[in-house]
Amino acid sequence: MTELAFACTGVRADRYAAGPTLVFRLRVTAADGARVHALALRCQLRVEPARRGYGPDEAEALTDLFGERSRWGSTLQPVQFAEVPLMVPGFTGETEADLVVPCTYDMDIAASRYLSALADGEIPLLMLFSGTAFTGAGGFQVEPVPWDRETAYRMPVAVWREMIDQHFPGCGWIRLPRDAMDALLAYRSRHALPSWEATVRALLDTADDGGSDGGGSDGGEGRGGGGAAPPRTDPFRALTGTTGRTNP
Repeated sequence: MTELAFACTGVRADRYAAGPTLVFRLRVTAADGARVHALALRCQLRVEPARRGYGPDEAEALTDLFGERSRWGSTLQPVQFAEVPLMVPGFTGETEADLVVPCTYDMDIAASRYLSALADGEIPLLMLFSGTAFTGAGGFQVEPVPWDRETAYRMPVAVWREMIDQHFPGCGWIRLPRDAMDALLAYRSRHALPSWEATVRALLDTADDGGSDGGGSDGGEGRGGGGAAPPRTDPFRALTGTTGRTNP
């Protein structure tokens, strides 16, 4: 069986991709200068959080993923980052290839939340390889790529931030259910708001000032008569334009 070794020599953000994309440069080595006709690889990338330190702000931002720092001895487990295929053309002895990894800024994804919490430094990655090797100098052999083929790589946080800023400069991203998106769109149209940012800010302002979009008033109580303060307007009541719930 042909012994294969893998190493990652660098990473860059793809400036011309339609969405956030990282390109890792891989070096593949076949022992004893063996001939490899092609490699069909499955490449899994994992983040290994326990292999770096964290500042106070980073630790606070990671609380929802790993809990309080006092629990990290048991909760700081590897996080799945990506799994992508790669075809490596034929070579003899050694070659290099680009591993293209599409990424997401979806904050419901654990890896995105982890990476967004990091201020600087490096991201400890473990890259695992498996698949099929087509080898043989005088003939043609099909061999499995063993599951234990792997390499570690420390990706600069700056590369991740560069990639995100190319597509979402100064922005975040939130995924919402379809019914919530439909309600937001209806609210935006109803109030002729120019952008999604203006729509969300209008809803936040409605919640902060007690709101008037969904109706309701002081009713002469609370502010001048020593009664309880009026309840804050539910922003989703304003969003949907309903009159609110009636308490029994």
